[in-house]
Amino acid sequence: MDAEITITELTPDLAAAAVRVCTQALDLPEDAVEAAAIVDALWPRAAADRLVVGLGAYRGADLVGVLLCSVSSADPALGHVDLVAVLPDQRRRGIGRALLERAERVLAEHGVTEVLLAGNPPYYAWPGIDVRYTPAVCTALALGYEQDRTAWNMTADLSYDGSPALRSTEAAEQRLAGQGITVRRAEPTDLPALAAFARSTFGGAWDGELAGSVGRDGAGCHLAERAGELLGFAAYGSSRPSWFGPMGTAPAAEGSGIGGVLLRRCLRDQQEAGLDRAQIGWVGPVPFYSGSAGARIERVFFLYRRTLNAK
Repeated sequence: MDAEITITELTPDLAAAAVRVCTQALDLPEDAVEAAAIVDALWPRAAADRLVVGLGAYRGADLVGVLLCSVSSADPALGHVDLVAVLPDQRRRGIGRALLERAERVLAEHGVTEVLLAGNPPYYAWPGIDVRYTPAVCTALALGYEQDRTAWNMTADLSYDGSPALRSTEAAEQRLAGQGITVRRAEPTDLPALAAFARSTFGGAWDGELAGSVGRDGAGCHLAERAGELLGFAAYGSSRPSWFGPMGTAPAAEGSGIGGVLLRRCLRDQQEAGLDRAQIGWVGPVPFYSGSAGARIERVFFLYRRTLNAK
């Protein structure tokens, strides 16, 4: 007879055990191979800036399921479920439901009134639930979550030198130089100016994502400037090495070609690091990425929410 399932709070020293569960439980190969980076981004690293709670489902002494949830740094009434993973041979036994219900109670104790099954920038694994994770979609619906948005990632092919994603930027950079615009790799000393530029121009949490990209192994950022004035940036690796973003161009510089140059410089870095594809996360301007890098929509996500006092 199976041992009873016990849900307990996990401490960050159990991150390695959580990674082992995620490596086995994440069905999509691109997620499983980066499980360690995903858990690090969502838990130990994110916990420095926000409330993050890890929950574990144990069958006897064995960890069979993991959930990570957090409180929005922008709105303390919003909670996020960032990751749920249940071992394949333990599914359809109510473990995912039990983890989610405990997460709702924990978040409510911290003042949360609405829970989102959606990414909590700047530290997120996915925009929402990948539509291919069908059991997770079913669990969300069974618990009364309502779909309110759809998001998608695009894939840039880095597997061959003639890929549109790896087109040379040399001629474009020379043209920009003729306009007094310099394009270069960002250094840690650039981070304060980059963060201020991102906050003032675009809002949101991009300054946090930049902090996770500049100067970190497996990550990086390129910028464009003229006479010391920032005109744009593109970053990669904040969530995990294979992901590109965020990027932004100052409104006054839109149409200059800066964005395409910065994008492809980052993608070349990712190819040189050994990647054969890059995920452009939570994409807005699909035509830009398609035209500048030949990227295609590949991953689609459903985002869900539920008000905690509405059962």
